[in-house]
Amino acid sequence: MKITKEQVLEALKHVEDPDLKKDLVTLGMIKDLVVDEVNVSFTVVLTTPACPMKELIHKNCVNAILEHLGEEVIVNVKMTSDVSSRKNSGPMLPGVKNIIGVASGKGGVGKSTVASNLAIALVKLGASVGLVDADIYGPSQTIMFDVVYERPGTKDVDGKNMIIPVENYGVKLLSIGFFADTSQAIVWRGPMASKALVQMFQDADWGELDYLIIDLPPGTGDIHLTLVGAVPLTGVVIVSTPQLVALADAKKGVGMFQLPAINVPVLGIIENMSYFSPPDQQDKKYYIFRKDGAKNLAKELDVPLLGEIPLVQSICEAGDAGRPSVLQNDTPQAIAYMEMAKKVAQQVSIQNAKVPIVKVADVKW
Repeated sequence: MKITKEQVLEALKHVEDPDLKKDLVTLGMIKDLVVDEVNVSFTVVLTTPACPMKELIHKNCVNAILEHLGEEVIVNVKMTSDVSSRKNSGPMLPGVKNIIGVASGKGGVGKSTVASNLAIALVKLGASVGLVDADIYGPSQTIMFDVVYERPGTKDVDGKNMIIPVENYGVKLLSIGFFADTSQAIVWRGPMASKALVQMFQDADWGELDYLIIDLPPGTGDIHLTLVGAVPLTGVVIVSTPQLVALADAKKGVGMFQLPAINVPVLGIIENMSYFSPPDQQDKKYYIFRKDGAKNLAKELDVPLLGEIPLVQSICEAGDAGRPSVLQNDTPQAIAYMEMAKKVAQQVSIQNAKVPIVKVADVKW
């Protein structure tokens, strides 16, 4: 029995990417195909290392070969990734593939906690990640990453003095907290705050990144408009808690990004403080605030529900200690954050596949 590469590719045309709804061959995801008699080996290049369907795709590839070419075929499938992107390469952030905003309609819902855990979770899944703390008036990421006393370096790049982000837990980080006195309130007018935000993009050497997470201020205002007018956002995630008041503000946040003048894809909604499970009864869930609040809102707005993060005291304690909860392997909260990160990455890949290359928004008000 002699197998040809053409026969292998024909068999693999029966394997569809569950998210992109096309077969792997058409998508160009099959690489390094080698056929030696009954031995077949190839690499499947996924659109993100955080792909939640990785094991399913691997299994379907093996089954397709065996079904169409015979049970005696020995199949070796290597799974790797090359993170997809839809943004134009330009002078600002040329090496950054995807820029994801983390926003909320109101303060106090845990947006910054979600942003920090999302960034670290993506690193744990194999991606290169940066984080911009764009919450100009209330920066908190320096505390959460345990770098309060660190300061960014500088280096000369083509005659220009560039900021080098601080790095911890594998995440490159810039925050206004590095440049302002943490004991003093930051009292800036809108234009000054917006200028400071833009500098963290255009005057920093971010290098090559799969994802740049932006922790936005709560609400809808100047910083948000500056962001969409300055950098090509891949999409935003909206963080809310289950209460009706928080959900009403989250709905406004979604509405802002969907305005025709802004038109930034909403990747989905994350429900924080979703439920409480006693330490000795992890199988029980008590919905302290409300059940299915974000789930129902996501259904109403026709956007995905990306995660339900439990209400756990250690999440707050971990953030205050500068060691975010996702680092606490195998705990319910760490598992929830990892699943959330996979779904965010999944939605980024879906957006990149179905939406044309995006340019910086031209926002005029």
